[in-house]
Amino acid sequence: MHITVETTIAAPIEAVWQAWTTPADIVQWNAASPDWHTTRASVDLRVGGAFSSRMEAKDGSMGFDFAGTYTQVVPHELLVADFGGRSLRVAFLNSPTGVTVRETFEAETTHSEEEQRAGWQAILDNFARHVLRQQGA
Repeated sequence: MHITVETTIAAPIEAVWQAWTTPADIVQWNAASPDWHTTRASVDLRVGGAFSSRMEAKDGSMGFDFAGTYTQVVPHELLVADFGGRSLRVAFLNSPTGVTVRETFEAETTHSEEEQRAGWQAILDNFARHVLRQQGA
């Protein structure tokens, strides 16, 4: 099963792409709730390149690594990756009103579809807020 989440951001594609692919930005927006944060991130933005981020509860009670390998990179348009035996596709759809970021990922079996959708959407919403803050909106 695949799950899709998306958001539209009134910002230039260059700003959206940079915030998505720059480790210094990723650690600022990559969390589903205020009690979590990303302590480190890395991006090797090329086909065969690896990405990773370390997400941890702020109280130190738990954490996990999210890591994978890019299988397709089309700057300002598309990222496709494999992570943990699953697939991820991130489309950046540019329009006169902004950029729609659409993530489609292969669901895992530990959490319900609703939990996964809510968590990924919350992170994407944080991303949108981060880009808008960076743009001074």
